[in-house]
Amino acid sequence: MRIGLTDTGTEWKHENYVRWLKDGGDRGQVDVIRLSAALGNLNEASGCDGLVLSGGVDIHPSLYGGELEYKRSPAGGWERERDLFEQSVLRLAWERGLPVLGVCRGLQLINVTLKGKLIQDLGIPGDGVHENTAGVDKQHEVRIEADSVLAGVVGMGAGAPGRGVGERRMAGEGRGAGDRGGQQRASSGDRQPGGRLAGQLQGGGWDD
Repeated sequence: MRIGLTDTGTEWKHENYVRWLKDGGDRGQVDVIRLSAALGNLNEASGCDGLVLSGGVDIHPSLYGGELEYKRSPAGGWERERDLFEQSVLRLAWERGLPVLGVCRGLQLINVTLKGKLIQDLGIPGDGVHENTAGVDKQHEVRIEADSVLAGVVGMGAGAPGRGVGERRMAGEGRGAGDRGGQQRASSGDRQPGGRLAGQLQGGGWDD
């Protein structure tokens, strides 16, 4: 199995994704294909069996009608070339009907590509809940909608005894969140306080 993984821009974080994807035990060999604007290897995505859109720097506001000036915008600037490259990778995955997982920024990219909006800054309450401190990711509660794909993955969906809408703890880092969902999109998880952290498409034949 070949899984396309977009480059986070940080080597140790990229390796964390690779270890997670390769932790398949007896489920078979997993080859992780690094996809990035710097490599310009969009063609390699066509040979993948699935796509993971990784986290990273904020998406350029011009792609969703946001403000260029906002609290805690990226100190080093945005990476518009990365945004456009990953949108091309995402559209290719959609065309081929591949399963897609968007993590943090990756989910925001999916929402933006579907003409959705983003909350650019979660404010002090949101940052206090889940932004890392001294390089250590915090854990925070995530509310998961009943009968969503995500609920099924974590054992909270239909058939899981005593489970409906529930919560799980997870580690993470980030400053923005999905706001208005794009076309054919439904929320399946959100952080407290903050915005949507997970979602799935409806009627399109695939889920993120």
